[in-house]
Amino acid sequence: MRAIDLSNVTWRKSSYSNSDGGQCLEVSDDLPALVPVRDSKDPHGPALLFDATAWSSFVTAVKSGARFEA
Repeated sequence: MRAIDLSNVTWRKSSYSNSDGGQCLEVSDDLPALVPVRDSKDPHGPALLFDATAWSSFVTAVKSGARFEA
């Protein structure tokens, strides 16, 4: 698997993150096929990469109030 350079992507905080700085999620829309996701409290830490179609389905489900069980 090849590494993906995320050093130049623009990160935005999720609108679902709380305002006091905890539980913050950041995503980038700069890559057409992938959505990088990271913890905003650790901007130099790892990012998870999701297929853009799968991420879109996840966001749609969250917005509709779907419940997820592990």
